[in-house]
Amino acid sequence: MAEDTQGTDTPSTAPINVPDKPALEGLEAALTQRWLAEGTYKFNPDTTREQVYSIDTPPPTASGSLHVGHMFSFTHTDVLARYQRMIGKNVFYPMGWDDNGLPTERRVQNYYGVRCDPAIPYNAGYRPPAEPAKNQRDFDVVSRRNFIELCEELAVEDEKVFESLFQQLGLSVDWQLTYRTIDDASREVSQRAFLANLAAGDAYMAEAPTLWDVTFRTAVAQAELEDREVAGAYYRYPFFTEDGEKIYIETTRPELLAACAALVANPDDERYQPLFGKKVTSPVFGVEVEVRAHPLAKADKGSGIAMVCTFGDLTDVTWWRELQLPTRAIVGRDGRIIGDTPEWITTDAGRAAFEAIAGKTVFSAKEAVVELLAAEDLIEGEPKKIMHPVNFYEKGDKPLEVVTSRQWYYRNGGRDEERRERLIARGHEIDFHPAFMRSRYENWISGLNGDWLVSRQRFFGVPIPVWYPLDADGNPQYDAPIVPLDEQLPVDPAADAAPGYEESQRDVPGGFAGDADILDTWATSSLTPQIVGGWSRDEDLFAKVFPFDLRPQGHDIIRTWLFSSVVQADALQDKAPWKHAAISGWILDPDRKKMSKSKGNVVVPTDVLDEFGSDAVRYWATSAKLGADTAYEIAQMKIGRRLAIKLLNASKFVLNLGATENSVVSGDLSVLANPLDRAVLAQLADVVRQSTKAFDNYDYARALQITESFFWQFTDDYVELIKDRAYGAAGEAEQASVLAALATSLDTLLRLFAPFLPFATEEVWGWWRNGSVHRAEWPAALEVDGDTTLLATVGSALSGVRKAKSEAKVKQRTEVLSATITASESLTTQLKAGLGDLKAASNARELTLVAGEGELSVSDVVLAAPEEPAQA
Repeated sequence: MAEDTQGTDTPSTAPINVPDKPALEGLEAALTQRWLAEGTYKFNPDTTREQVYSIDTPPPTASGSLHVGHMFSFTHTDVLARYQRMIGKNVFYPMGWDDNGLPTERRVQNYYGVRCDPAIPYNAGYRPPAEPAKNQRDFDVVSRRNFIELCEELAVEDEKVFESLFQQLGLSVDWQLTYRTIDDASREVSQRAFLANLAAGDAYMAEAPTLWDVTFRTAVAQAELEDREVAGAYYRYPFFTEDGEKIYIETTRPELLAACAALVANPDDERYQPLFGKKVTSPVFGVEVEVRAHPLAKADKGSGIAMVCTFGDLTDVTWWRELQLPTRAIVGRDGRIIGDTPEWITTDAGRAAFEAIAGKTVFSAKEAVVELLAAEDLIEGEPKKIMHPVNFYEKGDKPLEVVTSRQWYYRNGGRDEERRERLIARGHEIDFHPAFMRSRYENWISGLNGDWLVSRQRFFGVPIPVWYPLDADGNPQYDAPIVPLDEQLPVDPAADAAPGYEESQRDVPGGFAGDADILDTWATSSLTPQIVGGWSRDEDLFAKVFPFDLRPQGHDIIRTWLFSSVVQADALQDKAPWKHAAISGWILDPDRKKMSKSKGNVVVPTDVLDEFGSDAVRYWATSAKLGADTAYEIAQMKIGRRLAIKLLNASKFVLNLGATENSVVSGDLSVLANPLDRAVLAQLADVVRQSTKAFDNYDYARALQITESFFWQFTDDYVELIKDRAYGAAGEAEQASVLAALATSLDTLLRLFAPFLPFATEEVWGWWRNGSVHRAEWPAALEVDGDTTLLATVGSALSGVRKAKSEAKVKQRTEVLSATITASESLTTQLKAGLGDLKAASNARELTLVAGEGELSVSDVVLAAPEEPAQA
């Protein structure tokens, strides 16, 4: 590997150049440009896998807007990246933009006034109207390729805004490593993965019950479901046995009565055991159905016997599959009752009843069926109003229906116990941080009830790369799909002719038909390690970064992004895609509710970045541990800003005392002549050890807390105690000792704080050091023979003297003629070691140390008379 020394410490001593008035303002812009120009965070491809730390950065949706939640989680990733870089890793830290999905489709449609239709031919010179039409009916209709071009055009502008904001936040991303989930490379990788899964039997097509959003007219995967409480009502009406006995059922969906395929009760329910295997007739439509037994039926729910319709919900799907019931679907993909009377309704009265609901929405059909039942006096009692959970598409606003359709699936263990156990085992190849998040991953897999539905009936996205030959009657032969050659990828079957065919043979008997569907956006997003890592395109790079070291993400998408990525890597690479998963919590508003754009309670990040500065915002973010939901707190940002300002001012003071780069000690510690100097460096060495351990355990919040606690003790106590010696009052040896301790402490603190406060630490580093602190090595713990509690003891005594002066309402520089410090014998011994600095800092003529019980106390303080103001 070529040695990568750009920006690191250099042997030459840098001149001291401390500004008169250090400030945080303007640092972000100036330092960001310097880092970009110098390539401070650039990945070096001339490397080995052992030297690399690779990050599978989550690609934000570029068509949306950033909020403080992004700053929160992306800062967590960045502090880990910065630490790894400082311990010598060649950090592969890319940035992607997720522009493959419904949010982008909507934004492009509304921004340009266009709609996508894959059947429209590509227009190489197309430009959208200067002003979009007000009504979507009047939007331009363009080809998928034209639509993607407009997406990329708009995304470039959106991504500039995002990139600028992330740079202002101080993300140490290599901005040469960027991608978009709809660009050519991503479409190529996504389609190649699909074809690999198809060839291995891990992708398959099936006609099956499918969750369907009637607004978006698309299938919905299990991972995209969201339960919402909605108002409903139980309607009670009877089915009839052959001898006329009424068997009452209770349902919230009477509109599906015509789709009833059976009644089902629990096998242990003695009320219905005599009916199992017998036929009953439905009211209104007069269709015979069988009474069946199944353990999922609940004897204490409603009347204890349920109407199984194809399909009212996912439980219906389970009963239909396991009891092998007939399919009697009546709801179409548009959310309306089908127009033609089904063949299973054979009576004149039943057919007339169906005509009364044909073509209606499910809501209107419910009203119509209730009226038909009421007309025959079949509804018993008043409907019982309830609130109950109903499945919605997470981006939809209408309840999902279950329709039968032909869809593509990836095997994910939902119907395969062996694969399920293998995917759970893959989770044990990944260290989750915090560790309890693994249970969410495992619980999701254990609860799967079907394979991963990956086809979507949308226009914009990555096309499913298959065509189908048409027989002599023009019917697609779905069991003999035509696939492209690898070198042809990416393809669009709606615009490109199938291999071996001419475009003129499209959709004609004996010709071909292109698959009109696209891949689920997660089917592409799940391949971010393969996309950015160069799988199938740059295998040398891929071998250096895969499996990635880190996947950072939110806990709410463990079931989607994390799990689907493991499914893909398991199928394609036969291993887990990363070694570590860092799971961030949510940002909560003052009412402890999750911040989200849909709830309207988000905060725009530019406002807080401009008001408090990036280091302050990063301090707030990194004060929270991984996995912890955290309140949005301005107060915490104010503390972070105070810390950054104090770091500037304390550094200025230390450097103006005479500390230089040459004062920093490492091996030879003989210059440290004073016990207090050795003590502060011994304590700092312990801080380094604890901070390093915390970072190695992905507990950056602990590292920050430890470092910050020491820093305030260093500035409030040590710096105050040693001023006299630093100015030379105790001789050259003592001055050299304190300057060595000051310089070494500042050097170490800047490195410890660098991942958290990148702008303030870089600014100070440039005052007295060459290169960048972010290319400097992580500090090593000095082996110092010092008392790690000495500073705290002497500092406590100093505080006691200061308190006495404050209570006497005199200035702190007022001379102490005498005072008594009472402490235990061990503390008294410590005080003797720091007595000279304590007397100098407190301006004390005489301090008497007395051994005693209890806590350290300062008493009998005799102060000099206040100075008389000068007479005019």
